[in-house]
Amino acid sequence: MVMKRKVALVTGAATGIGASLASALAEAGLRVFGADIAWDPATESKSYEQVHCDVADAKSVQECVDRIEEEAGGVDVLVNNAAMATELSPRPFDQLTPEEWTRVLTVNTLSQFLCCKAVVPHMRRKRWGRIINLTSATVFAGTPYMLHYIASKGAIVAMTRSLGAELGPDGITVNAIAPGLTETAGIQRNDAYSDEMKAGVIASRAIARAERAEDLVGTCLFLAGEGARFITGQIVVVDGGATFH
Repeated sequence: MVMKRKVALVTGAATGIGASLASALAEAGLRVFGADIAWDPATESKSYEQVHCDVADAKSVQECVDRIEEEAGGVDVLVNNAAMATELSPRPFDQLTPEEWTRVLTVNTLSQFLCCKAVVPHMRRKRWGRIINLTSATVFAGTPYMLHYIASKGAIVAMTRSLGAELGPDGITVNAIAPGLTETAGIQRNDAYSDEMKAGVIASRAIARAERAEDLVGTCLFLAGEGARFITGQIVVVDGGATFH
């Protein structure tokens, strides 16, 4: 798939899944802007452009999209990847505070609403657009002890279906990718994800190995391209066959 002259915005693109997806879209021929609040000054991507953006803040998101419109004409492909995930640790729901709940829902769910709202006017004018939301296979597994995270990802599933129906007449598709536990640097740094726990996750998969960020690339490229032009409102689970949805 080569999509020259298309412009993509990938949120949470500084590391992990976001960095892999941004690089892959750039290699496929898109001009890619990676948005994040935590860029490391020591690392500079050669394949996509870095934009500082707080995706949970409406003003910051609009400024980011306005800059892309000014420099590149507008966002054709939005990948809503930014989320609080690897920094969270599993624990019983009644130990969560209202502040934690609000923060996770704001970063993981409100951010996707804000980004969609900012990019859709351009997509409507062109009558072409691709929105790809990152949710989680845990939504379909009934995974315990991460209620704030799973509630935020469940909301994304519902948003994807509703927006797919609403934006279809405008030529805009809206789909979601639901990864399983993905072995990123953030997961490796979190002591809550022990080797024993990760081994249990791997054992639950039909394809019994660790999931890597690059395992999501093919699905993202497909959903961003012309081959997925008649697919919308769908949730594609990419977890090695642990969840059948």
